[in-house]
Amino acid sequence: MTEIPAPPWRKTRKASAPRTVLSRDLIVATGLRLVDAEGLDALSMRRVAQELDTGPASLYAHVANKEELLELIYDEVMSEIQVPEPDPERWLEQIRELVMQAFQVFRAHADIARVGLATIPTGPNGLRVAEGQLAIMLAGGVPPKAAAMMIDRLGLYVCSDAYEGSLYVNRQRGSGKELGEFMSEFFGQIATFYRGLPTDRFPNLVARIDDLMDANGTERFEFGLDLLLGGLVSYIRDAGPTTKD
Repeated sequence: MTEIPAPPWRKTRKASAPRTVLSRDLIVATGLRLVDAEGLDALSMRRVAQELDTGPASLYAHVANKEELLELIYDEVMSEIQVPEPDPERWLEQIRELVMQAFQVFRAHADIARVGLATIPTGPNGLRVAEGQLAIMLAGGVPPKAAAMMIDRLGLYVCSDAYEGSLYVNRQRGSGKELGEFMSEFFGQIATFYRGLPTDRFPNLVARIDDLMDANGTERFEFGLDLLLGGLVSYIRDAGPTTKD
């Protein structure tokens, strides 16, 4: 049957695309994507709402405020860290692998480390990682107090290293250069500057500039991590036998 045309005085409305159904998970994923692309300073409830083609007020039905959103994004990042079942014979290796995995995850979401520096885990993933670290160390015979403090120190080490990396990334964003090109040029300039320092005042810095520059970020992180873990092993040895809970 032939369709009857609309009268000329009646405006024809175009069918609008259906709005995306909002959820907490969608808001968190959008916020994380925004942080990864533009940095933490770009994150706001208004900006997330714009990305979702809605108004800020609609977000508050799912997330109380920006602070809660940051906590949820941080916990979402923590979900990427896998925790093994404790093996008393491999506890030191397991902790090292877990921290290195956290290092890679936080480096991939570097700006979120700023949140981690002032956040005590309360979300399910942050709690899962903390519980796993504690279980591994206790299984290996680390005294409970030392294990508890080590969780804090390792978390601080990971976040502070990732935060430093985020500062370079934020500088690179404004340079118009790829990260590799920016870092190579930046450290090249630093090396040139050090080599030009007066040797009568800074003989060791000038002579050892190659040693100062000869390690990438991962190598430097591993060096510090091994010192921390080596110190923990020495602490356990000096403290003597302890009862495993």
